[in-house]
Amino acid sequence: MRMKWDAFLAAVQERGEYATTEEAERSSRVVLALLGAHLVGDVRNELAAHLPETLALVLLNPLQSHEPLSPERFIRATAAWIEGATEKTATWDVSAVLSVVADVAGDDLMNQILLQLPAGYDLLFGRPQGG
Repeated sequence: MRMKWDAFLAAVQERGEYATTEEAERSSRVVLALLGAHLVGDVRNELAAHLPETLALVLLNPLQSHEPLSPERFIRATAAWIEGATEKTATWDVSAVLSVVADVAGDDLMNQILLQLPAGYDLLFGRPQGG
């Protein structure tokens, strides 16, 4: 089921402790644009089906990435796209957005998403894999 725009941004705003929904929206757009470049096929389409329509389009029309980014490089890329961000604030932004994405996706889809990503993303989604 598709999450509503207001509900998604409210969840990101709460987790990121943002002062405004505009900050939550900006972080959501950047993180999902970068994430979309890392996901392919049915997994990306299925995740998009759970997101608010505007953010689904961001995920499906991603920033191009020539190679999968490690979690550290993903955070650096996020920092580069958000004005005034540092790696520390970008880590916060990524975690706020991806933890909401993880909740929206559910366990089965999250497992498929993590299979497409380099090691270490489980922590960014707030879903450390036991091992």
